[in-house]
Amino acid sequence: MLLAIDIGNTNIVFGVYENKTWVNHWRIQTDPLKTADEYEVIFRSLLTGGEIGKNDVKSIILSSVVPSLVRPFEQMLYGIFESARIETVNPSIYGKLPVKILNPFEIGTDLVANAVASYHKYGPLTMVIDFGTALTFTTIGADKTIKGVAIAPGLQTAVSALAGKTAQLPQIHLTPPPSVLGENTIHAIQSGVVYGFTGLVDSIVNRTEQELNESLTVVATGGLSSVIAPLTSRIKTIEPMLTLDGLVLISELIATP
Repeated sequence: MLLAIDIGNTNIVFGVYENKTWVNHWRIQTDPLKTADEYEVIFRSLLTGGEIGKNDVKSIILSSVVPSLVRPFEQMLYGIFESARIETVNPSIYGKLPVKILNPFEIGTDLVANAVASYHKYGPLTMVIDFGTALTFTTIGADKTIKGVAIAPGLQTAVSALAGKTAQLPQIHLTPPPSVLGENTIHAIQSGVVYGFTGLVDSIVNRTEQELNESLTVVATGGLSSVIAPLTSRIKTIEPMLTLDGLVLISELIATP
């Protein structure tokens, strides 16, 4: 079995992969202040509940955009899985990947995993839109190179900023309102954020295609992708497990001599 872990700014997503399928996967909240011991308790509990033994996991691939958690996680993983091969995604392994990376020390490892998975599934001229803490647009050109990335605040980040910086605007559930003309505070925020971000997605995709003079296959991933995807004609496919799928592919590639 392979254990793939993606440490994001808001959530840590991890899953166990075997025989080309996900046996189980979990999502927990990211807490940079937790120690290796605290994360070990959580991981042991979830893996035991999923009937995954420590000897069942033969290899582990770790991606993190939270630098302070890399070392605690490596300590925790070595403590639980004494005989497993553990790899951390970093620029030193990018030469083995099927996509070229222009700025290896600046791009997030989660975006690299997204690019590898989308290229494997859909080929070049693909854009991955990841609806996470940040809303990211990663484009792979015809030459198999990550041509660039656009980054905007994520939907929930925008809502939290509104609630945190204003006295009378509450936290809301992100769902399309009955009308773009919000008749109450909740619907007004939903309209501005949901329909506003739909326009942002359309604009970034259109501008990217114009600049490349090429049509793109657009793939969405991330927790809130299902909110925006039905409202835009530009997103053709939602891949909820895309980042972890990419980590599986990276693990296989770097294990090849």
